[in-house]
Amino acid sequence: MSIIGVGIDVAEIDRFQAALARTPHMAQRLFNDSELILPSGERRGVASLAARFAAKEALAKALGAPPGLQWRDAEVYLEESGQPRLRVFGTVAARAAELGVSSWHVSLSHDAGVASAVVIAEG
Repeated sequence: MSIIGVGIDVAEIDRFQAALARTPHMAQRLFNDSELILPSGERRGVASLAARFAAKEALAKALGAPPGLQWRDAEVYLEESGQPRLRVFGTVAARAAELGVSSWHVSLSHDAGVASAVVIAEG
């Protein structure tokens, strides 16, 4: 196994929240339904969504940021242990296969008004 790509991104939480408020359907364009709702059925908080957005940006960077990747073709989910993971589909899965990516590593964080994510593509 070797590292194929690394991506990192940050999102200012207040700015992300303002963008969501200005563009009501933005959340549905960026996230899959499972990313918007907590296991309890409650709507996921803006800090958590900002971290997931940062993860999708970091994922694109890890893949070389090619044009045509679709936001909803990547899904951030949590294992029962709470560890974040990535699931990829469609355009993202095709680019990952082209590069030989066989596994993903993702780390999310949010503190002091900033959400961040690191993604490592391994193959």
